[in-house]
Amino acid sequence: MKKIILTGGGTAGHVTPNLALLPSLKEAGYEIRYIGSYQGMERKLIENAGIPYDGISSGKLRRYFDIKNFSDPFRVVKGYAEARRLLKRHKPDVIFSKGGFVAVPVVLAAKHYKIPVIIHESDMTPGLANKICIPSAFKVCCNFPETLKYLPSDKAVLTGSPIREELLQGDRLSGLTYAHLSSSKPVLLVIGGSLGSVAVNTAVRNILSRLLPSYQVIHICGKGNLDESLIGTAGYVQYAYVDAPLKHLFAAADLVISRAGANFICELLALRKPNLLIPLSAAASRGDQILNANSFAKQGFSKVLEEEALSDDSLFDAINDLYLNRNAYIQAMEQSNLNNAVKTVVSLIESCVK
Repeated sequence: MKKIILTGGGTAGHVTPNLALLPSLKEAGYEIRYIGSYQGMERKLIENAGIPYDGISSGKLRRYFDIKNFSDPFRVVKGYAEARRLLKRHKPDVIFSKGGFVAVPVVLAAKHYKIPVIIHESDMTPGLANKICIPSAFKVCCNFPETLKYLPSDKAVLTGSPIREELLQGDRLSGLTYAHLSSSKPVLLVIGGSLGSVAVNTAVRNILSRLLPSYQVIHICGKGNLDESLIGTAGYVQYAYVDAPLKHLFAAADLVISRAGANFICELLALRKPNLLIPLSAAASRGDQILNANSFAKQGFSKVLEEEALSDDSLFDAINDLYLNRNAYIQAMEQSNLNNAVKTVVSLIESCVK
């Protein structure tokens, strides 16, 4: 049997594309294993999918001063040794890496054993972890046309992001029923990424009184971010995290407000959901979400409101403008050709094995 090891972790964006590949890989006859960090969020997601999971030590390689910079290199070295032992034991034919720092030891260990590696880079420009891994890769997949210039021309493949098939199978009525909402008003879905966003959460709650006369709001706010004072507010429902019912909530949504993580906005593209992106500010990141959002805005897929310009009035006006022009965004998304990422990536994996 053909064997593949998937790797990646740290955030849901480094895991969900791997999950999206599982059905097609199984259908193609692969024995699948996963290597992630000992107790990262990826562990639960992968084990829930019934895939054998191996944990390794993981450390973050930072470009700024942090006391952990003195200890994390040792964790990376330990993780590399553990990854080598796992690859020697399981003898995979190919590795697929979705990125995150836990993937670095796995990719470098694969290079040691001359195992072909396919990397997926979600963001506009490669992050540090993938920059380290790219020289060891056979092919590097990406989401944005603008990314191709940052990658070796003989390795770069524009694929889009693998999307979980289940997300496309949501039912609007089931979503409304789950959220205890009606079909009388449009539904605004707010989701700030797998860890939530304090800035987005606060901004939306600040204008609830102005939103609720015209919209219903489903707010996925992240663990520890529930506002108990708003429980029971008519037309407003909040969740710390949603798993299986998420596909139905997407189906129920007329508009989506979110951060601009690359994998998530590719899901919005596949779902044809008019969306308002509030990218993580450059002051709090390397600016990749701003680049992602601007690319989608340029292609007509998204409306963008940068965090520095976020206010009660600007958010309320942006939501109303998005709803008014929602059909134009849907039409632009329907013309996109980045909708067969799973098929394209699995074909690349097959070419490595052959």
